[in-house]
Amino acid sequence: MGMAFYLGVLALIISSYFPIMASTVTPTTLVDTSSLNRSSFPKGFIFGTGSSSYQYEGAANEGGRGQSIWDNYTHKYSDKILDRSNGDVAVDQYHRYKDDVAIMKYMNTDAYRFSISWPRILPKGKVSAGINKEGIKYYNNLINELLDNGLVPFVTLFHFDLPQALQDKYNGFLSSDIINDFRDYAELCFKEFGDRVKHWITINEPHSHSTIGTEAPYIASYNQLLAHAAAVKLYRTNYQVSQKGSIGITLNCIWFLPFSNDILDHQAAHRALDFMFGWFMEPLTKGKYPQSMVSLVGKRLPKFTKKQSKMLIGSFDFIGINYYTSSFAANIPHSKNDTSKPTYFKDTHVNLTTERNGAPIGPRAASPWLYVYPRGIRELLLYTKTKYNNPLIYITENGMDEFNDPTLSLEEALMDTYRIDYFYRHLYYISSAIKHGVKVKGYFAWSLLDNFEWSAGYTLEIKRLKRRCGTVIATKVLNQMELKGDIMRFLSEFHRNGRLGKGPVTNVEYNVPTLIRYVNVATNVPTLY
Repeated sequence: MGMAFYLGVLALIISSYFPIMASTVTPTTLVDTSSLNRSSFPKGFIFGTGSSSYQYEGAANEGGRGQSIWDNYTHKYSDKILDRSNGDVAVDQYHRYKDDVAIMKYMNTDAYRFSISWPRILPKGKVSAGINKEGIKYYNNLINELLDNGLVPFVTLFHFDLPQALQDKYNGFLSSDIINDFRDYAELCFKEFGDRVKHWITINEPHSHSTIGTEAPYIASYNQLLAHAAAVKLYRTNYQVSQKGSIGITLNCIWFLPFSNDILDHQAAHRALDFMFGWFMEPLTKGKYPQSMVSLVGKRLPKFTKKQSKMLIGSFDFIGINYYTSSFAANIPHSKNDTSKPTYFKDTHVNLTTERNGAPIGPRAASPWLYVYPRGIRELLLYTKTKYNNPLIYITENGMDEFNDPTLSLEEALMDTYRIDYFYRHLYYISSAIKHGVKVKGYFAWSLLDNFEWSAGYTLEIKRLKRRCGTVIATKVLNQMELKGDIMRFLSEFHRNGRLGKGPVTNVEYNVPTLIRYVNVATNVPTLY
């Protein structure tokens, strides 16, 4: 999940820590999803799961890896992480990638979206400062393991873990120096992995990194866009024809509904979309920022030169969209008496709320910002089709979290009703959008495993499977699982073209040696982290 939400609402997470998902979410029956299965989607539609390097890999101080800004942040400011944890070990994918790929294969997914750790292959951030061959070897091994098991790699080049060396040298994405360094890093990846990787994502959620990860969001977004465009231009010029791949960028967005029928609230909803989504889509399609941003931000918004605009326009083969939730948007009138320093959030003149007239927009998950509103994904897709000339789209993240509750019995923990319902309804609305002409080509659930969720640490469950230690106990648990309602069975049955029925699937077979370290959160075995 994007870090912006966690950092921005950390106080809310702490204040609402004790409720659990089962008491906050009640599935509704708004849509009929009982007949939904793989055949409900076009031929060739890709289903996969997603991850990111800092949240998954671990091995922070192994294999010649350099430090990232998240290594520095979690160790220097551990009090900013809800459980004072870090990604030093995470889910240890660096050592256990073969087990993880076996899980994906068992689930019958088509693809795996992961990110390359920039400081793992370039410890100092720059090609000229040295290439880490051990890091190159790790990603070669992971990519080959995926392909050997029939899984397509979707590779993200930047998913928040900027090399600390570049942050120290010139303040990361606040400097235009990063454009060439990112381009060089991208080229190294194209050279080393492009013969097998056919789907590249330059940057994950530039909005999140700009608004929360930096002090100057407009400058950071400007440089991220130009770094993206430079990498795409290089790929298209030197590699795309021979490697026959595609390249795009992943943007996060929530759907905004007007708080009322007042025209000002309708304008506020559109303005909120401009500031979150149009901030990047307008330059990528028109070479300029949305007019609402230009009017409200003024000279603080960096201008693109004609050459930069030309390079930006059409600099994608596809757009990745990360969608989790929706919000009401209400207009905030301009105040002539406000003399405080302007900020990105004040610039929008929008008040966002998840409640209207005492009623929430949808059931709440664990995170205070995540209210379940599946219809929003269809509305966002239809909006993108209409406003931005119907680009090819992959849903690169979608999912929900719940609190890690060790008091649940095994049987209770295995019932993953609410997450299954979440996937049901979002897939239904994606299917509906496709029927209305939106060119969605794939869907990646977030996430394959529970992981380090930025400022929430390991306090949340994104997926029912959690990596544990203890061979004997793990084997015993795996052998006794009936797995009623378990999300892994749900995905597995979905991908076998089976109807998503209401009853449990029985006689599920597990390759215990392969899955030995993946047991349910309900087992009382210590975690690795």
